[in-house]
Amino acid sequence: MCLSINRLSHLCYCHNLNKNESLRMPPPLLTLTNISLRFGPDPIFTDMELSIGENDRVSLVGRNGAGKSTLMKIIHGTVEFDNGERFVKPGTHITYLEQDPDLSEYKTALDYVISGLVHSSEDDHFQADIILAEIGLSGPLETKAMSGGERRRAAIARALISDTDILLLDEPTNHLDIATIEWLEGKLKSWRGALVLISHDRTFLNNLTNTTFWLDRGKVRRLDKGFAHFDEWSSGILEQETVEREKLDKLIEKETDWSHKGITARRKRNMGRMRRLWELRDQREKQIAVVGSAKIATDSGKSSGKKVIEVHKVFHSFGEKTILTNFNCKILRGDRVGIIGPNGTGKTTLLKILTGDLQPDQGRVKLGTNLIPTFLDQHRSLIKETNTVWETLSDGSDHIMVRGHSKHIISYLKDFLFDASQAHSPVSSLSGGERNRLLLAKTLAQPTNLLILDEPTNDLDMDTLDLLQDVLSEYEGTLILVSHDRDFLDRLVTSTIAMEGNGDVVEYPGGYKDYIRQRKNRTDGPKKRTEQKNKEKKEIKAKQKNQTKKLSFKHQFALENIPKEIAKIEKNIKMFEEKLAEPNLYSENPDLFHKCSAELEKLNALRDQKEEEWLELEILKEEANNVPNIE
Repeated sequence: MCLSINRLSHLCYCHNLNKNESLRMPPPLLTLTNISLRFGPDPIFTDMELSIGENDRVSLVGRNGAGKSTLMKIIHGTVEFDNGERFVKPGTHITYLEQDPDLSEYKTALDYVISGLVHSSEDDHFQADIILAEIGLSGPLETKAMSGGERRRAAIARALISDTDILLLDEPTNHLDIATIEWLEGKLKSWRGALVLISHDRTFLNNLTNTTFWLDRGKVRRLDKGFAHFDEWSSGILEQETVEREKLDKLIEKETDWSHKGITARRKRNMGRMRRLWELRDQREKQIAVVGSAKIATDSGKSSGKKVIEVHKVFHSFGEKTILTNFNCKILRGDRVGIIGPNGTGKTTLLKILTGDLQPDQGRVKLGTNLIPTFLDQHRSLIKETNTVWETLSDGSDHIMVRGHSKHIISYLKDFLFDASQAHSPVSSLSGGERNRLLLAKTLAQPTNLLILDEPTNDLDMDTLDLLQDVLSEYEGTLILVSHDRDFLDRLVTSTIAMEGNGDVVEYPGGYKDYIRQRKNRTDGPKKRTEQKNKEKKEIKAKQKNQTKKLSFKHQFALENIPKEIAKIEKNIKMFEEKLAEPNLYSENPDLFHKCSAELEKLNALRDQKEEEWLELEILKEEANNVPNIE
């Protein structure tokens, strides 16, 4: 009887569609109608409805605790609901990738991935070998010996091999490096079925989705556009609700107040922050440009010196694996440096070398004076399950010192999206996202002028990720960040250190998008320079053929005087290098610093030009004296 009711519900759904639309659009693969669910006294869903079509590529978004993963499980059919109807088109297969997949029933990675094949025989098992090779896993690897990242990759391989009609992915990019995330994006772009994605990776969602489900207060709102349009759309809805209601119901106010403020204010804040970030990136680009020529002077010893970390010709290896080869870097006060690279290239090792926790095999790492470093501890060792939220932050007082400023604990908790009623709740009662926010609150309250974050976005929900971005955007100290989140990097860092394997480590001004653009130019650069040199040689030979064997008076005069001009230019270069090396120049007179940097760049270019001119004249002189030209 239940099946016939489901079929009738689905037929009614199709009948109510516009006739022209029904001719153009196939019926949905799955429909949820009037779904209600409670966990204890609290409703999770109330008369919730949605449908998923075969061409839908859905971003499922909502605040932490809204029930996104629960909704995924209802769609999959593994969670029963209290009321409502779930209709699945006959023959439709649904695959669900959980955040923490269970591999305990399978001995090896190959066994686990093969189990994902829907309609197959042993002749199809080669597909598992192919997908495992692509994602970098060995088939015989035993599941009990897998790390968290290896389990995640095995689960992704199993999901992709299923060739299912609806693919549900819950935080698939957690613990993946950027290269693997981009590989996964490529696979999903060519996916033939429907997709439903939960992710805190904004770039991942922007690149893949054409539909957005917003799970808000137990209902699902649908936008027939991808996640890139979510902020503007949701902000408009909440603003309209505010206009239509003179005074919100207390319960609704409790549930939506922070999200309303967070979403509507985010775009306004981001515009100012991005302008500031562009200015910082421009400054960082100039700093990187002169690092090879400017002399580094010793810091004056003030409490917040300009120089934070200086790395000079550093080499480091683990056994036969090379981590760093002739790495040079200078990090100044206020810089926000991102570190990226595939898993296993040594990003955490580089962090330890930069902060002095690990001595390199060769080279020098010099730290600035009076540094107060703070590590964001993702292992939650700073919080205890038995303490209350208040006790975690307080030393017995009702105020907390936040980077030198006194703030009431309740006010500080509200900054991190906590309700005042949660202040005396035990840590053990908090959700995973709330514990992460409490950890951020405790860590970021500590006095620090050097903040080191090693993959802080792992396991963070989007609300906490937005909060972390807000806090770091306003942070006045120096930031060193390891992350695989491309959007997070683009919104925060002034430069990106890319670890590309085999010891090749290069710093690029800007965020991840800037790195991609500049890396392409760097890769193409040697070829272009070779072509340019060949062209210049041909031009010189052509000039030689057209020149008389005897040098003109003008050429003779230039040949004698150019070395004097070069010497004068080099004297000026040395003067500007000494000026730029003054430790307080940038902080006391940034305009003069930029002018000196620009002049130094011009002088270096002029010296190169004069040296080329002198070399060309020497070639002509040798030709005139019948001396063979040496190339």
